Amino acid sequence: LKKTRESRMKSNNVIPNVHLRKNWKRWVRTYFDEPMAKKRRATKRAEKARKIAPRPLAGPVRPIVRCPGNKYNHRERLGRGFTLDELAAAGINRRWARTVGISVDHRRKNRNVEALQQNVQRLKEYRSKLILFPRKASKPKEGDASEEEIKMAQQLKGTVMPIDKTLPPMEVRVPTADEKKFQAYITLRRQWRRAKLQGIREKKAREAAEAAK
Repeated sequence: LKKTRESRMKSNNVIPNVHLRKNWKRWVRTYFDEPMAKKRRATKRAEKARKIAPRPLAGPVRPIVRCPGNKYNHRERLGRGFTLDELAAAGINRRWARTVGISVDHRRKNRNVEALQQNVQRLKEYRSKLILFPRKASKPKEGDASEEEIKMAQQLKGTVMPIDKTLPPMEVRVPTADEKKFQAYITLRRQWRRAKLQGIREKKAREAAEAAK
């Protein structure tokens, strides 16, 4: 038989001799149970929601913290729990906080006043929206919700008080003549060069002043 161009080998390679006599079914993982697993997860979520109702499904309210490192510290995310200083500034007892859906983290420390005030305001806002059910309906305590507020209560499905990440609209305008003339790259290079040579120039100035005496 004549060999066609497609069947001819390109170079002096090994003749294909694949060994497929292994028990390949042991090493193949299938996901035929995925549809039923999806249904089981949904059933468990619904069961958990009924069990913990009317508490929020996503868990307790969490503080706003900054990501670590110079590269990501401009980003905000939800942290593990509120610090003891934040709870004290908001007038909330640390043990009582866990019972009303407020997460507590005794290890985190406040490094600046802005973050402290931000989370204190977050706690006060949560406290104002909180509907606290009485332990005994016949003997409500001070701070418990009334019957009308209990009837209005609904279970929250998503995150409790999520971070608002909407950006403010940018103001579009025509650049001025001075802004058009400004050379950003040259200005940065000059400042960088000036900072690098500052110590050398100060040393030369001192030597020149001593030599002139």
